[in-house]
Amino acid sequence: MIFPKEADWNTLVEGKEINFHLQVKGGKSDSVRYSISSGWRKDMQFDSLGHFVWTPNYDLADRINTVKLWPIVFEATNQAGETISQQIAFKIVHVNRAPEVDELKPFYVQYKTQNTYQIDMNSVRDADGDPLVFVPVLEGMPEGMKMTAGGEIIWDPSTTQFNLLKKGPRYIDFYVEDQPSKVRTKGRLKLEVTQMDLEPDFKIIPQNQVIRSKENNRINLKFTLSDPNGDDDIATFDFVSDNKNIPQSALVKNAPTSYEFIWEPGYDFVKDPLDSLAFNITFFVLDKAQNKKERTLHFIIENTVNESERDAYVYGLYRGGLINAWSLLEQMKEKEGELKKAYGRAKRGKRSRSLINASLGATTGLAPVIAKTNQDTRGYITTLGGTTVATLGTLEATEVIGKSTNGLLDRFNYVMQKKNELQNKGDVFAREYAQKSARRSPDFVRKLDEFKSLMNLSGLVALELDANWENKKAAGYDDKKIDAALKKTFKDFMPLEKDE
Repeated sequence: MIFPKEADWNTLVEGKEINFHLQVKGGKSDSVRYSISSGWRKDMQFDSLGHFVWTPNYDLADRINTVKLWPIVFEATNQAGETISQQIAFKIVHVNRAPEVDELKPFYVQYKTQNTYQIDMNSVRDADGDPLVFVPVLEGMPEGMKMTAGGEIIWDPSTTQFNLLKKGPRYIDFYVEDQPSKVRTKGRLKLEVTQMDLEPDFKIIPQNQVIRSKENNRINLKFTLSDPNGDDDIATFDFVSDNKNIPQSALVKNAPTSYEFIWEPGYDFVKDPLDSLAFNITFFVLDKAQNKKERTLHFIIENTVNESERDAYVYGLYRGGLINAWSLLEQMKEKEGELKKAYGRAKRGKRSRSLINASLGATTGLAPVIAKTNQDTRGYITTLGGTTVATLGTLEATEVIGKSTNGLLDRFNYVMQKKNELQNKGDVFAREYAQKSARRSPDFVRKLDEFKSLMNLSGLVALELDANWENKKAAGYDDKKIDAALKKTFKDFMPLEKDE
């Protein structure tokens, strides 16, 4: 058999044709019939006259086995029945082909949304089965757009970018590159504003489904609205509450796409004896086509003590106890003055009685001289004078006229002692609980009761104070004057400020 004589004639590359005419020499007959007894493929052409044509397919070798040997046994038979055969090993060399990119469906972009587009791998292929990566053409990509090696495109267009895109579509280029040969094919993608009328959306900060708070605590939620078709497509943002006591004014509009929910439940929101009150509020946004997006938040409001009211109440107890002490001190001062005057009168009264005794005694002794002739007059003077002296002597002995100086002094001293004791205890009480934080102490009520008990001692009866006595100063004073009087009496007393 005679084959081509060129060097490496049997080295073939995929996709390239080999064409030669097989011949034989020798034999008893010139009529020869050619055939392939082994290694035949459908893509081969070989006729009985020895004409061989073959274009090796691209599936014989690959990127891993870049060379593939393909043995073929050629056979020739003449009419004399002589047969000859010879095997030729063709060396098939792999040829890398570039990737292919079909027309891609457009990338429909939404407004204020992180748009994601995945290049359809059915539209991108490599005939050799090589791995593919995508390489962006950065010069033509919009700012902020990213393309991954896997063909994912991420883009959150700005307001300006979206408005420009609304005026007309634009295109971006990219490369599809096979590995490891790195042969590239350029692809093109169309960017276009979405043609669908999509529903609007909104975000809530904080992102909690359950809002738990207490009375008199401010609740502040922030909302950011967006619409895939543009912010100008937003028509309404509002809420509906299960609880009718939530005012609509709590929703404040800062901008067309920015809202706040600001609400502070008062101390009377949760009615006793409930510990808490739960309800739902559904926030919703509508666009011009009445597409709707809503989210429901669950609110739990816990019952709390009104600290300001409690502070005012406890301050009233504090101030009331000091007012009682001030009034009692004023009454003691009056009693002290009365006892002081009575003591002075008692001392002067005893001295006057002594003078009267002496005068009347002298009158009785002089009766015979004064009425020498008239026996009736003289007897009258003697009788009157003697009786008066005897009576006054008896009264002086028992000290019925005028108070006893010793008893008055004792009561005066007792009043002074109790007044000083009450003043000292009042100063301590006013100083210890002058501050709001101190009055919140659990000991306050106990100390207040102890302070009040000081003013209700049974020993105060000995002072002979009038139970119906009224403080004339307090009756004529307003609150400011009473506070001033308390401040003057108890220097550490602290009036309640307005902001408390």
